[in-house]
Amino acid sequence: MERFIRIISQSIRAVKAFKLRTLFCLLSVSLGVSSITIIVAATEGAYEKALDIVSVFGPDSLLVFGGSEEIRALGLRQRTIRLDDVEAVRREFSSAYLVVPMTAVREVNVSYKDKRHQTLVIGSTSDYSRVWTWPVIQGSDFTEEDVKGMKNVCLMGIHVMRQLFGDEDPVGKYITVRNMPVQVVGVLSERGTTPGGDILDDRIIMPITTVMRKLQNETKYISAFRIRFEDRENLDLHIEELRSFLRQRHGLQEAESDDFSIVSPKEIIKFLVALTGTLVAFLGVTGLISLIVAGFVLANLFLLSVRERTNEIGIRRAVGANKRDILLQFLGEAVILTTLGGLTGFILAIAGSELLTLIFEFPMKFSWKAFAIGLFLSWMVGIIFGLQPARRAAELNPVEAIRG
Repeated sequence: MERFIRIISQSIRAVKAFKLRTLFCLLSVSLGVSSITIIVAATEGAYEKALDIVSVFGPDSLLVFGGSEEIRALGLRQRTIRLDDVEAVRREFSSAYLVVPMTAVREVNVSYKDKRHQTLVIGSTSDYSRVWTWPVIQGSDFTEEDVKGMKNVCLMGIHVMRQLFGDEDPVGKYITVRNMPVQVVGVLSERGTTPGGDILDDRIIMPITTVMRKLQNETKYISAFRIRFEDRENLDLHIEELRSFLRQRHGLQEAESDDFSIVSPKEIIKFLVALTGTLVAFLGVTGLISLIVAGFVLANLFLLSVRERTNEIGIRRAVGANKRDILLQFLGEAVILTTLGGLTGFILAIAGSELLTLIFEFPMKFSWKAFAIGLFLSWMVGIIFGLQPARRAAELNPVEAIRG
């Protein structure tokens, strides 16, 4: 044990003595380790974000939009979902405890006194806050009577409230929605932003009858509906049953594609995983190349160091050090250097992730796993690329080394 401690202390002294070699090795290893660490943090962050979104979306929920996936991918809107479809689904699927229709009107001008704002207006039923698990924190929800009576009432997202009212309590006040007076009955809790950066709280919720008749001049078609099931373990089965049911109602032939889109929690996870995959692929290749380059830099610097230190090695062998001691000393130097590089790389990764989060709002999560993987990779670089120079140093003939 005492011998091993002496070898480690010799390695530390050598690392301190050869400052330029230490600097180059540390920089090359830290860049590679930081890339790999960011990959691990980005992957974990994306999965955690996906689970958070699924939790908000509802693991027992499906969202059905009008229009095929191809049409939606082109940014076009196609009205194919009708109010009677929603009623039919409510009757047909007994395990669905909430089926809530929605229609949307974008870029609607709203105002209060001298303040104006452009926002999204959503028409829905009194179950909107329940189906989205989005509680009302001020005032109260509108009622089914408000829906049946086409009342001019609304729930307000907290972003709209701040734009129009500031610190003033909006409940009971009247705002103007396209020149129509609408009473604010409640304020929804804060939800934040989507992965794409859209503000979820920038919306107003009104009775669907009011929005369809007074804003859209529509009696039949809606934008979407949301459905929640009691038996969420059968969600995949419900998706197929719902697809088949809607295709039959819309009279679609077997060769025709769906004229609607069903979004499930799995689709959200797939989207975020695909988004993360691009970053992982780029940083993965960069990180691996950086680590390999770091390994070659380390190996070459250590081979140069062996040549410069032949005298030292010969003297150490002459006073009793064996081949194993020399091998362990040089490997110890390599591992110490790469450990320092790994720690520096982890710090660089944290700084880099702050930049990614600031510019792209990308979810990052650093954990013991990211740190452990970065440190393990740095050790592997030290051992694999430091082994050949260490062996060469250990194989030197003591007499020839002293003469050299």
